[in-house]
Amino acid sequence: MDEAVLIAAWSNEESQPFSGWDFGHLRRRYSEEKPPWSYEDLAREALRGGRAAVDLGTGGGEVLARLADTFPGRMVATEAYPPNWAVARDRLAPAGASVVAYAADETSSVLPFRDAAFDAVLDRHEAYDAGEVARVLAPGGVFLTQQVDGRSHADLLGWFGTEPHWPDVTVERLAADLVRAGLGIELARSWWGTISFFDVGALVYYLKAIPWEIADFSVDRFRPELLGLQRRLEETGALHFDEGRFVIRARKPR
Repeated sequence: MDEAVLIAAWSNEESQPFSGWDFGHLRRRYSEEKPPWSYEDLAREALRGGRAAVDLGTGGGEVLARLADTFPGRMVATEAYPPNWAVARDRLAPAGASVVAYAADETSSVLPFRDAAFDAVLDRHEAYDAGEVARVLAPGGVFLTQQVDGRSHADLLGWFGTEPHWPDVTVERLAADLVRAGLGIELARSWWGTISFFDVGALVYYLKAIPWEIADFSVDRFRPELLGLQRRLEETGALHFDEGRFVIRARKPR
């Protein structure tokens, strides 16, 4: 394909809107292998029988909304990004969940909740402070988190001249942090798989949607790298990159 046509198509992808955590625009243009566990099944188990629960960093509420049939009497979600907050509020309100604007910080943020407020704390791909999680959990309460391994996409990032920003985000380190905070580990499991893109425009859209991966990403800035990926795509039929996930379930002693 003509280079100018490719650049124009990629620039169009760069300008497409993105909200919540909805990659529907890329349907059939990318795929992600799934870990051998089901986060949603584990979350349903964590929510059952509780009186109150919180979901940290709910995004647009897409995942939490699918758990509505197991919501306890009080279901709260937090979200830091203002556009996502509005999306999550509108999605979760019909199910009776409230959304609190809250900016997470792995090292210092104080959760805006009282001590022992929740029987379950859920966290899917959101930074958290282990001490704060322990504080807001009621005795016997459970914390469930699924995280992206901080070493994910090293091969993708290397193509653009950078490297993983959080290589210490691993199942071993986060489990140890929770133990230091006084929780007992019930489950700690990691997995590595592949994310695949079937056209370079899909990768452009993906990188614009997750700006923390490559700072100041743009088609203009990385035109040579994108053209190189186009050549690679034409040779291999798809662009494959490594990514890791891990899950931890921890419980506060009674």
